[in-house]
Amino acid sequence: MTISSAQKTAIEDVVDALKNATSPKKKRGLSELFLELVDKGTWANYYEVIPQPRCLNGVLRSLQAGSYKEPLEAYEDLSLVFLNALYYNEPTSQIYKDAETLKTTLENEWKLRTVLPVSTRTSPPPTSAQKVHGQLANQQQKTETQVAPPPPVALAVPVKSVGHQAPTQNGTPSAPAVDSPPPPQASTSNQPSSPPRMSSPDMDVDVGGTPEPESMGVDDMARDGESDLVVQQLDRGLPRWEGLGDAGWMKEKEGSEDRWLELVLAIKGHKDTVGNRYATAIEAMPEETNIPYLSFNFPLSLKLVESRARAKTYASNKAFDKEVAQLFEKARRWHEPGSDAYGHVLLLQRLYQALTSPSPPSGPPYVSSTNFASLRAGPGSARPLHTSSDSEKLPAVTTFRVSSKDRTFVDEVTYRGWSVKLADWLHLSNPDDPSKPIIAQVFKCYVSEEPARKGQPGVTACWYYRPEQTFHPAQRQFWENEVFKTSHFADHPVEDIIEGIACQFTARHIRGRPRPPSWYLGWPLYVCDSRYNDRERIFVKIKNWNSCVPEEVRKSADFMPIYPFERMVFPRRFGSPFLKGSRIRGPGGIGESIDRAEGERIEGGGTGRKRTRKAGAPTDISGPSKGLYVGVGPASVPGATPQAVVYPSQPASVQLRTEDRSIVTAAGGAAVLGNNANMEKLSAETARHFDRDPETNEVLWFAAPPLNIARKPAPRHSLQYLHWLATKRKAIEEDRNGAEGMSVDTNEERVKRTRSRAVNTTATERVDRFLMESSQD
Repeated sequence: MTISSAQKTAIEDVVDALKNATSPKKKRGLSELFLELVDKGTWANYYEVIPQPRCLNGVLRSLQAGSYKEPLEAYEDLSLVFLNALYYNEPTSQIYKDAETLKTTLENEWKLRTVLPVSTRTSPPPTSAQKVHGQLANQQQKTETQVAPPPPVALAVPVKSVGHQAPTQNGTPSAPAVDSPPPPQASTSNQPSSPPRMSSPDMDVDVGGTPEPESMGVDDMARDGESDLVVQQLDRGLPRWEGLGDAGWMKEKEGSEDRWLELVLAIKGHKDTVGNRYATAIEAMPEETNIPYLSFNFPLSLKLVESRARAKTYASNKAFDKEVAQLFEKARRWHEPGSDAYGHVLLLQRLYQALTSPSPPSGPPYVSSTNFASLRAGPGSARPLHTSSDSEKLPAVTTFRVSSKDRTFVDEVTYRGWSVKLADWLHLSNPDDPSKPIIAQVFKCYVSEEPARKGQPGVTACWYYRPEQTFHPAQRQFWENEVFKTSHFADHPVEDIIEGIACQFTARHIRGRPRPPSWYLGWPLYVCDSRYNDRERIFVKIKNWNSCVPEEVRKSADFMPIYPFERMVFPRRFGSPFLKGSRIRGPGGIGESIDRAEGERIEGGGTGRKRTRKAGAPTDISGPSKGLYVGVGPASVPGATPQAVVYPSQPASVQLRTEDRSIVTAAGGAAVLGNNANMEKLSAETARHFDRDPETNEVLWFAAPPLNIARKPAPRHSLQYLHWLATKRKAIEEDRNGAEGMSVDTNEERVKRTRSRAVNTTATERVDRFLMESSQD
């Protein structure tokens, strides 16, 4: 029979009821994941497992086009929408639970409309995955034809993130597929082959207004083995990075083939101040490409690049330039971030980018006080331009706002295969420590109009500090890979760009991973939970994340969407990096700080901190908590030479409560020194060569180098002498205890009694007695 107009309206009402269904507690829409089909090009395996994919909007379109001959055909397709999800997802996933709820809603809503015929089917349709895979399993094992439907395999449909349109057949998929073994309870006789899986969280995430981790309960924040499996499950199916793009490479110039070998030899031969080559960090890598998440899979080494440069076998400057960039990519993934070898790789990359820039450094040998970075100081030691004074003698390189002077803003800049746009995250070269590249978010892309850099591209970026670049109490804990937003903005030329990264605010980080092109597996990923005021040493927990990103993307639905976890997964917590035995390097230190939430009113009735003196005023050098703080930092050029980088202090009204062990105090104080002492504040250039105490932040001063001499052994006594000495002390103690209970004893009597109990007289007593007897004679 055909579908009447009344039946068609009733079916449309059923579909509307399914679309409007919400969860009872959180008022979350349940049907968003079932509106459209999964992208067939990206998720072909989904269509291998599900024989008849269906979606709500697809059923509605078929109904309106008159494709159904009777109402029960529409009912069967609506049932398949949820039966497919029940088969494709494991029972513990949120989408499985949503599918169960909507399937029940479908049955109830269908029965409420009397114009619709009631289905008498009690089992899934013959075209469902439950029946199809069950029949295939029976045929393989030659068993009876009727079997119970197999348990759901460990798979989930791709899921959309907040602000994104539902996945369409020609659109971007919402979640990856991950290989996963079948559930333990599944029978091997009827279990089909299992394609990848991922499922949705219970709550979507927006940039602002999300719950804070502290309000979610301590138990929810525990990181266990199951959480690691959830992360690994998602990671295994995430899209892989396709590699560097085609723009921003070396331009073709006549005779540039000879320049290839010069650049390779410059990298290979660069040395530190004592003659150690940095290229050993690159040469230590294997030639084979067995490193996960690389954008290429062919053998590559510095030796191969050198041989090809000598033979001039590269087709163009771009081919040579791209292979060198891939070599640095491989080296960055091979070495542990933060290690000396990792710092050597980043320094050599920055040297190569400086040599291929419009204004290369002079040399060889190539020498730079900033590790070839464009700025004079990095996070923790740089100061804003308008707050620095001549008396402080501190590098002024940042600002508190985005400047528009002498530049033309553009939508994007390209550099060595990277396409950098507004709100992208980058690793930038750190002049203080190459092994700790600057973590920054792009707020503007520009082309310089300055005469010295006319037409050269750059970015204005907001810096984020690492824990070791902050001053914090010893008991403070940090999320894994946590960073802190600051108010420091700096202009960087594109030569400072090391690589693309990602940084998530906590509300999203605990729920999933960024989608491409914001992030790919293998890229560094950080998490931010608070702001950090480095001048006042205040940590402010961020509640309004919209205020932390560029204004142009605050309301954008495309800003860093996520592939969601099955459930919230909190990162691990670690203690202060300065408490580790490895003596983490950085310009920060252990000290007092203030933690508060945004908008919290504290001393003085305002939301800021009451100041006891003018910000940035010079401080007294007489105390260890004042003046210049020396960080246990890397050498100005990291290598085998053990040097220390000194970072200026953060002027603050909170003083560290530590013992005063300064040189002035050790000498007796300023009053004792009088006019004989000439005290001057150390400049950053001078203090760079000194070390500090990681516990107290004090500069470590020594009058002379440490002496390597043998210690004089302590005297040894015989057992007889020690026994005699113990007996004597015991007698004295007994006499003292007895004398406390006898008030009639005089001091003379106690002395006589003590001497009478002595086991033997001393040599002095015998000499005195002899002299007394001699004088009487």
